[in-house]
Amino acid sequence: MIEELREEIGHERVDVNIKEAIFNREKNELIIVAPDRSDKSVIIGKGGWVAGRLREALGVGRVHVEAYTDLILKKYRMKLSLDKIESLIKKGIFPDQLEVFKGLLQERLEKVPEFDLLEYKLEDLNGEVIVALSGGVDSSFSTIIAKNLGFNVKAITVDPGSIILPGHVKENINRLSRTLEIKHEYIEADFSNLIKEALEGRFHPCGRCSKKINDKILDYARDHDIGIVIFGDLLPTSSQAINQVDDLLRLNLPALLAASKQEVKGVVSQFNIRGSQVFGCPLLGEVHRRFPHFRRYSVQRILRETRAGILEPGEALTLILGLFKEL
Repeated sequence: MIEELREEIGHERVDVNIKEAIFNREKNELIIVAPDRSDKSVIIGKGGWVAGRLREALGVGRVHVEAYTDLILKKYRMKLSLDKIESLIKKGIFPDQLEVFKGLLQERLEKVPEFDLLEYKLEDLNGEVIVALSGGVDSSFSTIIAKNLGFNVKAITVDPGSIILPGHVKENINRLSRTLEIKHEYIEADFSNLIKEALEGRFHPCGRCSKKINDKILDYARDHDIGIVIFGDLLPTSSQAINQVDDLLRLNLPALLAASKQEVKGVVSQFNIRGSQVFGCPLLGEVHRRFPHFRRYSVQRILRETRAGILEPGEALTLILGLFKEL
């Protein structure tokens, strides 16, 4: 059927290779596992036309295509995450809480690619954690999953002002906090020197801004005697996704789970959170406008996630083109 659809659309004739096809009757979803990324591209087609026509022809709600090589890497990263968690448990570091993440990883490993993160829910008895909620899709994903895992979630947002945290992002934060019925707090922070120097072209702001926010969140956790702090970082992956920072445990949840950007977006879209098609905050946009050479560093940040297989090339291209849309 795929070969016929490709021919109808006008795509070149090539061999179509499928390793496995899984139909989820409850979700009316077809998952196709292709041997490699090139085979995945053949099945999806240019602009997703082939997969779209296949969905219509089969009368299913969704067609999702994965490359087996990507699944191998995803599983390997999760195994490394699991090894790190088990080593921390043996040392007696937050064993009760880490057992929760261990259970999640074990089940996810067993059921990839069919595993549904939103269906994995535990009772509310697993202790208190802080989630750094910036209002973007990655931190929203982390907040949702932490809540589903039964933790008493306290979401903290560092607020440096609207040039970094604009109003529409705050709306995401407030809406998600209400929907999940979790405690949320804004921490006001003075980023005036960072903003001033960035607008003078002294540096690309993302790294320094991220560090200041990270330090503020960790200081808050210490002040309130909460030992586990969850961030929405997609990198670094595997064993580096969970680390001790003095008396705290810092955990990058999407990275720990080897989640792709597509998977993250799929989870948060069910809570009316949409990802931006623009890379970065208003401050970064103004820095790009005044000092175009800084765009290269933003491109490098996008490519890091693409090389890691977290961002699909098409997603990365959209973000990169967004940096140059006025040219």
